[in-house]
Amino acid sequence: MPNLNTKTAYGRLTRGLHWVTALLILANIGLGLAAAWAPFNSTEALAHKTWLFSLHKTMGVALFFVALIRLIAGCLQTRPDPLGAHHDYEILAAKATHWMLYCLLVMIPLSGWIHHAAAEGFAPILWPLGQSLPFVPKSPLIFDLAGAVHNGLVIVLIGTLALHVAGTLKHAVIDRDGTLRRMVTGHPSETGPPPPAARLVPLLSGLALVAAVTISGWAISEAESTRKARITSSTDQSAAWTVSEGVLQITIQQLGAPITGTFESWTADIAFSTPSNARPNGQVKVTIDISSLELGIVSAQAMGPDFFDAERFPTAVFDARIRASDENYVANGTLTLKGITHPVRMPFLMTIEDGVATMTARHVLNRTDFDIGRSFSDQSQLGFDVTVDIELSARRAP
Repeated sequence: MPNLNTKTAYGRLTRGLHWVTALLILANIGLGLAAAWAPFNSTEALAHKTWLFSLHKTMGVALFFVALIRLIAGCLQTRPDPLGAHHDYEILAAKATHWMLYCLLVMIPLSGWIHHAAAEGFAPILWPLGQSLPFVPKSPLIFDLAGAVHNGLVIVLIGTLALHVAGTLKHAVIDRDGTLRRMVTGHPSETGPPPPAARLVPLLSGLALVAAVTISGWAISEAESTRKARITSSTDQSAAWTVSEGVLQITIQQLGAPITGTFESWTADIAFSTPSNARPNGQVKVTIDISSLELGIVSAQAMGPDFFDAERFPTAVFDARIRASDENYVANGTLTLKGITHPVRMPFLMTIEDGVATMTARHVLNRTDFDIGRSFSDQSQLGFDVTVDIELSARRAP
């Protein structure tokens, strides 16, 4: 049996890559489903879920390189002619299915890899070559887009595999030719008619389908990304400030790696007058939409009862008075989160120039103070400290 293909037989290289690819696909679909459905309600459950996702990603990267090798080998080798007296449309459909599979086996692992590289921290790939990709920044938009494309293409892959298996069974049961046998054993079989002249049609059809799913994923991600921070000013117009832009982020430590998330929807009611150490300079009330938190791959889990419990407690409120201090300024007040209120003293820096105030603050909270992640007592799995970063610019209301 030859190592490379001939006009009547598949070589050892093609057959080996075919069956390795098949095993990786089936195993990774199962791992992906198991990881997605695994519970997330304890330290042990988190460790198991993380291990499943890490194994899924690692096998996905392996599948990407195997698919590339298979695609290159297929382009450089002779392809055995089809068997039997099939119609041109049957041969065209078979070639289109094969090209769709080739495209999907490259695009699915690549989109998953980009999805991973654009996020922070969770479930590392099990290899020593780092977790990032060149030209892929840490970006919620890229994370959402790549995830939507990855999930959409997986659905297409399952359908395409069903067509491929159905065609294989037709060859084996109805046509009773040697198509399946020569992929299993490598024994040559007699060839049928030559392939149709429209050789580019199968390739273009596969690429068109992949492009359609990619565009759909982009549209979904764009729709999600339209949620922006809703920021309002105080009704006290004598001291009101209108916030023109702002960012509210939190950073947690999971498995020793930082994961940063952003609240996309919140309102700020701010009143501030001329600084004076003799009395409060102003007041601020920030209301945060908890469900708007984008925290990468763990966003959905973060909304659950053991964490933010967003269904029961949809908002968090920070209510404080502002004073000038030796640290520049300080906001003294309370934070109410998950129905629990704790005092918070938050120093911050602010500069006012040409009527525009620019404010930055960093504050560390303890998640256990607000009964978040009560079953996660191991800091190596999920750290107690949550770092809050705030940046905003405001202009005095006319």
